[in-house]
Amino acid sequence: MSEFFLNGLSPMIFWLLVITAGFTSLFTASFGAGGGVMLLGVMAQVLPPLVIIPLHGVAQLGSNAGRAGMSWRHIDWRLIGLFLPGAIVGALIGQFVLVALPADVMYFSIAGFILFLCWGPKLPKLVLGKFGTMLAGGITTFLTLFVGATGPLVAAFIKQVFIDRFRTVATFATAMSLQHVLKIAVFEQAGFPLGAWLPLLVCMVISGAIGTWVGLTVLKKMPDRHFHRIFNLILTLLAVRLIWQGLSF
Repeated sequence: MSEFFLNGLSPMIFWLLVITAGFTSLFTASFGAGGGVMLLGVMAQVLPPLVIIPLHGVAQLGSNAGRAGMSWRHIDWRLIGLFLPGAIVGALIGQFVLVALPADVMYFSIAGFILFLCWGPKLPKLVLGKFGTMLAGGITTFLTLFVGATGPLVAAFIKQVFIDRFRTVATFATAMSLQHVLKIAVFEQAGFPLGAWLPLLVCMVISGAIGTWVGLTVLKKMPDRHFHRIFNLILTLLAVRLIWQGLSF
């Protein structure tokens, strides 16, 4: 029974992942982004490489779906309706391309986009319009199949659209939920055995839901101006981390 529950993991690693899922969900709910990358970093230290991205996708689906559900009144469904078709196309292309893109190129590209979206001039309405939103959905969903955590890139795009912190967090969570659903479907189609990791994933999702609830409570007490400053700072630090990873290859 314990072997089924732990699936070869030590109890310490199992509960480390569960606690980390809760903390990183709290972090994202409070400050808008960053938790997914943190969780991916921890998982990369303790799990086999081939299971990291699909398991991260399921854990993040639970976290983002919980956050979207708890803040559903603030979701911008128009943006989601434009993001989803692009995301579907991105997932289909990713499924059939199945190439190993150079990691350093992806890291540098994502970091550059994040820094530009945070500190560069505001994007023109054409880029933030229907086509730009669908393109963002396609590109980020394609990339997430290979690098795992493209949340900062999606977050940096969405922050260009909204000023209100609740709308930013809720819409971002919904977009990422859809993206993770598509990613999981691709890995299921490829034959990845998600069922073997179900006990760990259920515990991580429950922990993530608790962290999200606490994080949204923190968000309610934070003024918009402080939220956006912290949001930009976190995204910038994540971009710097990606540059460092790119230089390590």
